[in-house]
Amino acid sequence: MRLSRPIRRTPPETIIALIDVVFFLLVFFMLIGRMDASSPFEVLPATAMTGSDMPAGGTTLSIGADGALALDGTALERSAALAQLRDTLSGTPDLLVRINAHRDAVMADLLPLVAEIDALGARDVMLVVTPKAP
Repeated sequence: MRLSRPIRRTPPETIIALIDVVFFLLVFFMLIGRMDASSPFEVLPATAMTGSDMPAGGTTLSIGADGALALDGTALERSAALAQLRDTLSGTPDLLVRINAHRDAVMADLLPLVAEIDALGARDVMLVVTPKAP
């Protein structure tokens, strides 16, 4: 009786599994690693307060989509609005200034305005945002 032995096959290359593991580790460390420059000091980002009432009092500066300004509901030119705000802040320096900007307002109009309000001596400036409707 003649029995045939099974043909011996060479084992598969095990290097392929090692390559898979290396790529998984590479992807893992790319996902958890920091790619940005870190600050030399601690920076705490601003926190949004949703669902809470805005502080009472203060004055509101509204910015339209076209860059038009209104101070406490009265439409004014930029120089007149800032002059009136300067007069108001000179009497009450602790006054809260709220900026209510239209969602289509250009950021290039908003940031210099915030800098000018800061230069006028405002201690608290609050940017009013409205979340998107679900």
